[in-house]
Amino acid sequence: MTNQCYTVSAEIAGRTLTLESGKLAEQANGAVTVRYGDTLLLATVVASKEAREGIDFFPLTVDYEEKLYAAGKIPGNFFKREGKPTTTAVLISRLTDRPLRPLFPKGYNNEVQVIITTFAIDMVNDPSSLAIIGASAALALSDLPFAGPVGAVQVGHLDGKLVINPAMADMEKSRLDLIVAGKKDAVLMVEAGALELNEEEMLTAIKEGHAVCGQIVALQEELVALCGKPKRVFVSPEADTSLDEAVASYLGNRLREALHNSDKTLRVEATKALEVDVLTHFTADEPPEELANRTKAVTKAFEALLKGEVRTAILKHQMRVDGRSLTEIRPLRMEAGIIPRVHGSGLFVRGQTQVLTITTLGSPGEEQRLDDLGVETSKRYIHHYNFPPFSTGEVKRMSGPRRRDIGHGALAERSLYAVLPEEDAFPYTMRLVSEVLSSNGSSSMASVCGSSLSLMDAGVPIKSHVAGIAMGLVTDKDGNWQVLTDIQGIEDALGDMDFKVAGTGDGITGLQMDIKTTGITFAIMHQAFAQAREAKLFILAQMNALLPQPRKELSPYAPRIVTLHIAVDKIGAVIGPGGKTIRSIIEQTGATIDVESDGRVFITTPNNEASKQAVSIIEGLTREAKLGDVFLGKVVRIMDFGAFVNILPGKDGMVHISELAEGRVENVEDVVQLGDEINVMVIGVDQSNGKISLSRRAILTGEGPTAGGNRRAGSSGPSRSGGGGGRGGFRNDRDRDPRSR
Repeated sequence: MTNQCYTVSAEIAGRTLTLESGKLAEQANGAVTVRYGDTLLLATVVASKEAREGIDFFPLTVDYEEKLYAAGKIPGNFFKREGKPTTTAVLISRLTDRPLRPLFPKGYNNEVQVIITTFAIDMVNDPSSLAIIGASAALALSDLPFAGPVGAVQVGHLDGKLVINPAMADMEKSRLDLIVAGKKDAVLMVEAGALELNEEEMLTAIKEGHAVCGQIVALQEELVALCGKPKRVFVSPEADTSLDEAVASYLGNRLREALHNSDKTLRVEATKALEVDVLTHFTADEPPEELANRTKAVTKAFEALLKGEVRTAILKHQMRVDGRSLTEIRPLRMEAGIIPRVHGSGLFVRGQTQVLTITTLGSPGEEQRLDDLGVETSKRYIHHYNFPPFSTGEVKRMSGPRRRDIGHGALAERSLYAVLPEEDAFPYTMRLVSEVLSSNGSSSMASVCGSSLSLMDAGVPIKSHVAGIAMGLVTDKDGNWQVLTDIQGIEDALGDMDFKVAGTGDGITGLQMDIKTTGITFAIMHQAFAQAREAKLFILAQMNALLPQPRKELSPYAPRIVTLHIAVDKIGAVIGPGGKTIRSIIEQTGATIDVESDGRVFITTPNNEASKQAVSIIEGLTREAKLGDVFLGKVVRIMDFGAFVNILPGKDGMVHISELAEGRVENVEDVVQLGDEINVMVIGVDQSNGKISLSRRAILTGEGPTAGGNRRAGSSGPSRSGGGGGRGGFRNDRDRDPRSR
């Protein structure tokens, strides 16, 4: 039996967006293919029939699967199959999860898994926003209680104009890389990197992107009307208000007093002590068989009161738990250069959030190779973020980086990208590692500040400092709201928004918005931008007071890079057959040598002597002999008519017997022996076959060649071009080495 296939299409930014369901993955609760150009994804959703026991959170998992066959690639690893998710795949998974999660009803604890598989990518249409569209459409078609659908678009800024869904290759020139997701009437998620767009420009870009999201939502609704399944009936469990009232009465003002403390550790200890007291009081007479359920109910009532107390104090009294005003930033402290021997370090402390960032500089060859579906194949700037359990005073199993760690590292990375020097001016590979030593909210933005200090401490010529701040939001059912500047952990956990803004004094460089409601308005966003700008400028002023510009010198422990430019046709001479020549140079000098296809050669060494040695060898390999050049060469072959002298690596010239001395020479070996080093001048180069004519006599007599190749008495020769001129004055070949000039 052939399944019926349903298809809907719409023109989005001049290209056709097509959604199709019914052909593939028929056993999933919902399955949709998304095609935009020749980029094609399959999004599926499957949910358990029953709620997962013993949990009080929504177990949603989103997995974005990069398949290298989609780009006609074979995986580069030993097994030749896809392994663990790439950084790009993790970031797209997080990007997709964020606008979907708030649209499920509270108390829905069934396991839900969304899997998006890339079948084809045309390297024109980016799959990031398409993954959100596909996941939303699959959920909207399914029988799950999902309050979507959701639209998503990418927005660029090219040639002074905003562009919807720009081509992937064009993003390299774009001032903005923005993903907007939302329903028709509200924005749900924002993620952006930018080259210092101001707040009004960014807000306009979000508005234009959101308008297109409405068209994509309408397209999904059209597909749902054709083949959507009836939704499962789900009623959110009603809270036991009688227990809430009893707990509130028992606590009185003690919870408020425990909460309002600027020290997170003391606040947590005080509220935990109250929770233990409440649990002891309300479970004292409970039968053993009912104790577990009763404990869970009392804990839930206590947490609801805690959340209500924090939010009510903010909305009604503009009072935060640590006593700050709504726009006040916690105390700041910062230092640079505090770690010995590393290439750069920066410590940034905001309240009880403390991040130390270390900068390491490496050779161009140490850049990260990317084995994913993107246009870029490597990157020279890498940012890693670590969040150990001691940073929150907890005991947890140490493992590899989690999705959150990868996401925070990527946000800091893109926030600093706008101020990095061009590769031609600073060819180093840069790796930054942000170690979160203490966390009480906004550690990702503290990483941005610490990284900016660390880069300047390392002597990286960044354009200016970058600072970051996290904004929060508290709302109620009556439409009241308050935006909070510099949220701490409890305000993030119990609030409705985490709105991170990073940038310089000239504009925004990084942006990320997560919400826990079903969307926010542009009025809220405008206020958040305004408060974030004031906070950012305040932090930048203190960063500039500490370290106003990059160190003038690199750390003595950092490698030095010398850049040479050689002719493209000389690359083979440096590499050698099978890499033999370049390996020999590396072994001889200890340098790291990277040769680019455009003729740039990067020589990375720990000291200047090794650098000079490597430069000398490479210049010798790539130098062309010119008329009048003087070399100290080695006699490598003797013939009856003259001697062959090696003047450059792999390059010999011939000294005719008549050019060996001032007078007549009867026998070549009367003047030179095999292995002798002699000074010679280039007196002729045959352009047709590259043969080089040399003269020892020209050195002894002070003669030099004319432009036509004939010697001219008394000439001092041309200026030095990698070798000495033809100046006279040598009484014998060892009087002076012309290479030392």
